[in-house]
Amino acid sequence: MGSYTPKNILITGAAGFIASHVANRLIRSYPGYKIVVLDKLDYCSNLKNLLPSKSSPNFKFVKGDIASADLVNYLLITESIDTIMHFAAQTHVDNSFGNSLEFTKNNIYGTHVLLEACKVTGQIKRFIHVSTDEVYGETDEDAVVGNHEASQLLPTNPYSATKAGAEMLVMAYGRSYGLPVITTRGNNVYGPNQFPEKLIPKFILLAMQGKPLPIHGDGSNVRSYLYCEDVAEAFELILHKGEIGHVYNIGTKRERRVIDVAKDICRLFSIDPETNIKFVENRPFNDQRYFLDDEKLKILGWSERTQWQDGLKKTIEWYTQNPDWWGDVSGALLPHPRMLMMPGGIERLSEDSGEGKSESFVSSNPRMLVRPSKASGSPRKPPYKFLIYGRTGWIGGVLGKLCEKQGIPYEYGKGRLEDRSSLLADIQNVKPTHVFNAAGLTGRPNVDWCESHKAETIRVNVAGTLTLADVCREHGLLMLNYATGCIFEYDAKHPEGSGIGFKEEDTPNFHGSYYSKTKAMVEELLKEFDNVCTLRVRMPISSDLNNPRNFITKISRYNKVVNIPNSMTILDELIPISIEMAKRNLRGIWNFTNPGVVSHNEILEMYKQYIDPKFTWANFTLEEQAKVIVAARSNNEMDASKLKKEFPELLPIKESLIKYVFEPNKKV
Repeated sequence: MGSYTPKNILITGAAGFIASHVANRLIRSYPGYKIVVLDKLDYCSNLKNLLPSKSSPNFKFVKGDIASADLVNYLLITESIDTIMHFAAQTHVDNSFGNSLEFTKNNIYGTHVLLEACKVTGQIKRFIHVSTDEVYGETDEDAVVGNHEASQLLPTNPYSATKAGAEMLVMAYGRSYGLPVITTRGNNVYGPNQFPEKLIPKFILLAMQGKPLPIHGDGSNVRSYLYCEDVAEAFELILHKGEIGHVYNIGTKRERRVIDVAKDICRLFSIDPETNIKFVENRPFNDQRYFLDDEKLKILGWSERTQWQDGLKKTIEWYTQNPDWWGDVSGALLPHPRMLMMPGGIERLSEDSGEGKSESFVSSNPRMLVRPSKASGSPRKPPYKFLIYGRTGWIGGVLGKLCEKQGIPYEYGKGRLEDRSSLLADIQNVKPTHVFNAAGLTGRPNVDWCESHKAETIRVNVAGTLTLADVCREHGLLMLNYATGCIFEYDAKHPEGSGIGFKEEDTPNFHGSYYSKTKAMVEELLKEFDNVCTLRVRMPISSDLNNPRNFITKISRYNKVVNIPNSMTILDELIPISIEMAKRNLRGIWNFTNPGVVSHNEILEMYKQYIDPKFTWANFTLEEQAKVIVAARSNNEMDASKLKKEFPELLPIKESLIKYVFEPNKKV
């Protein structure tokens, strides 16, 4: 029997339970394989399940839905995918009774989209479809031999029916188009990271809370349970040794009644089963037994390694150490938790997951891609939805107006940056594809205010910004952060008038104001967040000459001004570019200014030429300026070549001033 060696594997649903163990195992064991994970982060998925792979160079995470044909085709082509391991599915039987159409959409239509993409691209060498033992239907109670791979499929609930339907499509594409398919059908799996709507983690968490364990019916239903690492090993074997066109059962002959599972958990918690187990109404149809014949996979070389008591102890130990892994799961712990099914998915991540929490997940992996998925069906969901912080600020207001103009759905955040729980509420309510942070303290009427309000400045500019970045990272969201370039000043290596600007990688050298200190501080810390795009804005200017924050408005009202060339940001040109940067999922630090410099006098000359021919002004020196301000001001030239390379149409500062500011306001 030959061995297959993949190169580039797409694993769907790998932020979920079983697939995360498979993905982590392959990433760890085969550094030569590139693993691309596609997951829409539904309620039972969690980015933290992939923490062991966070820093691996052969790993990429993509947030998206398998139902998006555009996204799937894009990934297959751009990532040169040759192997698909398809785990993504809705799997909880109770939910399927209350929301069966979502199961059809996810399990059948989603699978069909994947198969069609494989047919169109013509590059897939293995398509491993992950199904379930439930497609066989109920096994006779007195059966000695389990269902083998050629047994008839007789599903008894909406969940298993959709899985059987997906299998039919997989088989059809194998026969009609020669797609190299392999199907697996597995028993129940348990272990760390499992969402607690399932029996074993639900019982464990309830026992930890001192609450009774609910048993459907009389608890006589029989199930077989495999430990997650054993199952991951089975998939590793099937990937390399499985034969195209074959089906493989992943099972165990060791069966347990549900009531016995509950009693075993009670014993390990040293609680009395008689008083800690309660019997509740059975679900509409609860198969009495699923029993698999696992000989075919054993012949291939696999065997169950983990004994029940050992696996159960490991699982209890993990949940005891990670009680808040899933955040608030009180709804899942109900006897019949159907309400958790939410079309389109929600991102459920804990607010405080302790050491090793998922913020580390994105930080060390420059290959992370957070791509907004296109929903399928009708009506079609917009591809983007922005969550904007800084509603009352200048840039935040401009952003909202631009979103309206471009037809991009958006909402302003209601939470305060330093209040983590309110940020989590915003993200769960809005469900954005991108987050824009235009909030911050610059001081009123200017940065001098920060010198006497240092605690408030730190709270918002440092703690608040980091909190938002952290929450976004936990939810797999890109955050665009409007920062400042006022963290540099001309020096010997970057002298005034030389044309040598500060680059993105240069270390800030201006410490003259407390505002600038906090901005430099948070920028340095944000380097650890690979989900952040930092935009260094300088001396912002817009066509709204009535706005008191506008640099032109400011200097036109001063009695005297200094005359120093500086890099500046024309918002009318650059804010639309920031929206495009979000769409392109750009990240890292960017000097967000127009190329070149312009001096105070040059701007006021334009003001006089276009706006007020009678306008006059006077200059004073930096020394004279220092006598009337509290904090020093930054003067510098920023190197905008990185931004210019990404957006070649970006105008030099003086041309942009004329086109976007002075020509629209021309009165002369």
